[in-house]
Formats: sequence, structure tokens, C-alpha cells
Amino acid sequence: MATFEENLKRLEQLTGDIKRSDISLEDALKDFEEGIKLAKGMEGQLDDIEGKIQILMNEPSPMSKENPPQMDLFSDDGEVNGTRR
Repeated sequence: MATFEENLKRLEQLTGDIKRSDISLEDALKDFEEGIKLAKGMEGQLDDIEGKIQILMNEPSPMSKENPPQMDLFSDDGEVNGTRR
């Protein structure tokens, strides 16, 4: 399976070929069909990447010195997470 970058390069090549003035209608149609298939596959790849990014963005950050565990869920003053009960 080709990488996204390889597919993009091929799509750019097909686009350039279609724009040529000496291309036959039959060849232009073949290039167009291949380009559509590539574009749909690339759209799927981008959807997969976007899904992975969403998962990573919604993951809780690992605990560290800069991100200590939150111990004040229930404070002594009757508040829960900063809101009054």
C-alpha cells in the first residue's frame, strides 16, 4: 500500500497530465478515474488520522511533576470540583 505522500505525488502527476493540451480524451478520462480513486483513498486515510488525533487529544495527560494528580475533587468547604454542592 502506498503512503499518503506517494498517493499525493501520483495525484499531482495525474492532474498535470490531464492539463496537457496533447492528451487524448480517453487518456484524460483514465487519469481522471485513477485520480478519483486515489482521492477517495486519501480521504479515508485522512479520516483515520483525524480519528487518531482526536483520541490522542482527549486522552488524559500522563501524571508528572508538571501535571500532578488532582486530589481536590472533594474539598472540605462543600465544593465539588470548584462548584458548590
